[in-house]
Parts: sequence; C-alpha cells; structure tokens
Amino acid sequence: MKNTFRMMTAAFAVSILLTSCYSYTSVVGKGALGTQKVTKWNHYYIEGLVPGSSSDSRAMAGTAEDYTVKTRQTFINGLIATVTFGIYTPTVTTVTK
Repeated sequence: MKNTFRMMTAAFAVSILLTSCYSYTSVVGKGALGTQKVTKWNHYYIEGLVPGSSSDSRAMAGTAEDYTVKTRQTFINGLIATVTFGIYTPTVTTVTK
C-alpha cells in the first residue's frame, strides 16, 4: 500500500513538473519591423472557459500596420493558475511593432 501511494505521488509530481507553457504567434502585414513592445495580461476563469477581460491586439498596435502578436502562458501565469486550482488562468499578449 505504501509503495502504491509513493508511486502515485511520484507520478503526480512528475506530471506537474513536466507541464509546459503554450504560446501562439500571429503576424500582421510584414510582421514586426521594430523592437517596440506592448504587453498586457488577459484574464480567464475556470480553466479558461469563462473569459474575463482580454487585450485587443489591434488597439495595442496603435497606428502600426505591420506587427507581430504573441499570446502565451508564462511560467508565472501557470503558477498562478496552479495556486488557484484553475479558477483564475491568466495569459499574456505581447505586440511587437
């Protein structure tokens, strides 16, 4: 019984440690021509099923017609989601213009 419990605990710990952060990138026009970055957090609830407030990448780009949008879940975002047991699951959007 002890051995089974230890194996289950180890498997759980490994599964938590091996999770990864996700990201996706969108290129608008020719993509980022400079290095100016604007970053905002997006707020989601219940494992991302219920949207809170999310950033508007077009508004973040301002007057730029060529820019790159990267939305990702960083380590800090994942840590917050883990601590809140998935009730609050933020992501970060970065617009490079």
